[in-house]
Amino acid sequence: MLVDLAQIRHLLTTSRTIAVVGLSPKESRPSNQVARYLISAGFRVFPVNPGQETILGLPCYPDLAAIPESVEIVDIFRKPEEVGPVVDEAIKIGAKAVWMQEGIVNEAAAAKARAAGLVVVMDRCIKIDHQHL
Repeated sequence: MLVDLAQIRHLLTTSRTIAVVGLSPKESRPSNQVARYLISAGFRVFPVNPGQETILGLPCYPDLAAIPESVEIVDIFRKPEEVGPVVDEAIKIGAKAVWMQEGIVNEAAAAKARAAGLVVVMDRCIKIDHQHL
């Protein structure tokens, strides 16, 4: 089941907080470029990377449960086979959406997220979709 563009538009115009799971401190990495864009577009970004203390001048969290505030969108930069536990955490923290970046597809995790009431976007870039709004 694909998410439609109207649903993406609604998600990106009503959400303000995004956790970026797998955010790299390296400026050349897509996760870093996307996070910088999201910050410049006015979103509150929460880096999630257990190997880092700060990224982009922001506190970095080891997992979603460690984030002390509510997160609306969980943007995932992990290998498809590593998405399941991230989706489980997203459900636990009450996120309203999981977004798997370009090249990331995990149908089982997507089905689990949808069953829990989350919006699921797979194999799309949140930066590109936001730029097209």
